[in-house]
Amino acid sequence: MSESGGALVFTDLDGSLLDHHSYRFDEARTMLAVLHSLGIPVIPTTSKTRSEIEVLRGELASEHPFIAENGAAIFIPEGYFAQAPAGTVLRDGYWVKEFSAAREHWLAILEDQAPGFAGEFECFYRAGPEGIADMTGLSGAAAQRANEREYSEPLQWRGSVSRKAEFVTALREKGANPLQGGRFLTLAGNCDKGRALVWLRQAFRDAQQNGEVSDLAVGDSGNDIAMLEAAQSALVVRSPVHDYPDLKRKKNLIYSTEFGPAGWAQGVGQWLESIGLTGTQT
Repeated sequence: MSESGGALVFTDLDGSLLDHHSYRFDEARTMLAVLHSLGIPVIPTTSKTRSEIEVLRGELASEHPFIAENGAAIFIPEGYFAQAPAGTVLRDGYWVKEFSAAREHWLAILEDQAPGFAGEFECFYRAGPEGIADMTGLSGAAAQRANEREYSEPLQWRGSVSRKAEFVTALREKGANPLQGGRFLTLAGNCDKGRALVWLRQAFRDAQQNGEVSDLAVGDSGNDIAMLEAAQSALVVRSPVHDYPDLKRKKNLIYSTEFGPAGWAQGVGQWLESIGLTGTQT
C-alpha cells in the first residue's frame, strides 16, 4: 500500500494542521512532503464539510480518503481500493460510509428546541454564509462551503455554561450526539471521529489482506478525543485558545509544545522516529 508498510495519519484540521486564526498550514509543508515521500496517507478527519475538504485536498495534492463532519461520513475515492468496502454507497465519485442521519433531521430537532433556548445559540443554517463568515472569519466563498453540510449542524453557543449543559441534555434526549470542537458545538448522530477512524483503518487492513497498519491521530480539542483514544498513537497539538483535551490514554502519546501546524510538524516528526521512520525535516 505504501513504502511505510501501512502507516496512516488521521488529522484534525482547524487548530491542528491548520492555524487556528489564519487557516494556513505553512509550517507543516515540509513534514507533509516527508510523509508524501514515505507513502503515508494524510487523512483529514474534521468537522468540515466535503466541499471544504475537497478544496484543501487540492492544495495538498491529496487523493486519499477523508472523514467529514466529525465522523458523520467517510469519503473514499472510487477505485482507491481494489473493491468498494462493505457498507458503502457510490455517490459523486466516492464510496461513502455514512454514520449519521441527514442534516435536515438535526435541523428539525434544533427548531423544536429553539423556543426554550431563544437567543442562546445560532446555527449555521439560520446564520447563512454571511453569519458564518462573521463567526469564523472565513471568506464569503469559504463560508458558503462550510454551510454545505450533509450530515450535521454546527452551532455557536451564546448562553451560560449551566444553560449549555441543559441544552446538551435536551439534545441527547432527542437522539443527538453533540460534540464540542474548538469553536462550535456540532449536532449529529451516534458518530464521532474515533468510530470513523476505526472503520477506515480496518478498510486499509482489508485492502492489504489484514496487513499491519500503524496509525497516528492528531487533534487539539474535545471533538478529537474519540480518535485520539482510538488510534495506536496520538498527537495532541497545543492550542492558543484552550487547554489540551483530557485523555485517558497514557501510552504512545505526544504533546506538542508548538502551536497549530508548527506543533503538528513537531509531533509528526517524533511519531515517525518512534516507528523507525525518518522524521527529519530538510
